[in-house]
Amino acid sequence: MSQRTSSWSHEAARAQHFAQHSTQHPPHQSQHRPVAQRREHRSRGSEGGRAYTFAHGGRQVRLGPVMFWIAVGTVVIMAGWSITAATYLAFRDDVLRTLIAHQADQQFAYEDRIAELRAQIDRTTSRQLLDQEQFEQKLDELMRRQAALEQRTNAVGNISSNIGDPATTGSIGSITVKPITDSPATRGDRGKQSSIDSALGRLEASLDRVEMRQSTALGQMENRYEGKARRIRSVLADLGLKLNATPDATGGPFVPLRMAPANETFERSLMRVSLARSDAEELTDMLRNIPIRKPVMGEIDETSPFGVRMDPFVHEAAMHTGIDFRGDIGEPVHATAAGTVTVAGWEGGYGRMVEIDHGNGLATRYGHLSAIDVAVGDKIRIGQVVGLIGSTGRSTGPHLHYETRVNGEAVNPQKFLDAGDKLFGG
Repeated sequence: MSQRTSSWSHEAARAQHFAQHSTQHPPHQSQHRPVAQRREHRSRGSEGGRAYTFAHGGRQVRLGPVMFWIAVGTVVIMAGWSITAATYLAFRDDVLRTLIAHQADQQFAYEDRIAELRAQIDRTTSRQLLDQEQFEQKLDELMRRQAALEQRTNAVGNISSNIGDPATTGSIGSITVKPITDSPATRGDRGKQSSIDSALGRLEASLDRVEMRQSTALGQMENRYEGKARRIRSVLADLGLKLNATPDATGGPFVPLRMAPANETFERSLMRVSLARSDAEELTDMLRNIPIRKPVMGEIDETSPFGVRMDPFVHEAAMHTGIDFRGDIGEPVHATAAGTVTVAGWEGGYGRMVEIDHGNGLATRYGHLSAIDVAVGDKIRIGQVVGLIGSTGRSTGPHLHYETRVNGEAVNPQKFLDAGDKLFGG
């Protein structure tokens, strides 16, 4: 210890002496170096350049290079840490606020994106539900239309079948709607939805065509009924007949007719057809009792017309009250209208004769028969055989004497036959 103290004192004395000497006498250029550097140089010279000596306040500290740089690095690190810590402490609140704000912005962005996705899902779901609802409504509407068209087809078919008009029923046609179980909402495919919409459109167009054919058929039927009624009235007008149009054995309470609303076109058309049909059927029933049909089949060979003629037996002018039709003995004679037999036997110059009362003052007589096939009181149908052609009574050969009487007076049967040709086309 005493040696270190003396050495330290010796070095200090040398340093003081060197300082005084350098002041009085400026040294060489090498003598201008600081004392610490010279000491460091001497220390390096004594220890081979590996030690650092520091002097302060009369004290010296010598450090090796490793310790020196460790000390320097420590000081640098401590200084950097101090600066960082000071900066952090100074700006900590701002940094935290920035981080929190950034995190909040990210959270809000995620929430906005989630809300947008939910809204998109809701819109998609709503659109699918709307498509599903529209699809079901369209399908229900088509099913209702199909059911209504089937009912209309049956109604028109009933009217057509009553008059024996299969062509009308066949022209209406029918269509069946197949149930469609899949829908745009259940499959989620817009392309397939378009395909289904196209199929529904074609089905609707088909139903439209069926409805149009039904309306056309009703119009045609109404025109036929009205045309038939006009022809019958024209024939009755030509015959000059005023017939009782009230059907036999009918009745019931009076219930006023209520027309269908104006927007129900088919129902109004069907009602008009029904009225025209009823009118035509009444007139047709009246024709059942009017002798407008031929009493013999095939071509008529008229041998003597109605009116004034030369009597074949006395050769004097006489009134011929009927028409003579040539025929062979045994050929059938048919009733020209429906009615009731009032005479069936021998009647003077008529020979064997049948008289039929057709009502409304109309009657027909069939004379010169070789045989009679009916009896008094029999109900006769149109075209029923009442007897056979012969030559009984005042007759010059086999023929049929045919008369038409109105209220007991003989009228020309030819106008009735012409009326039949007009109605039935010859």
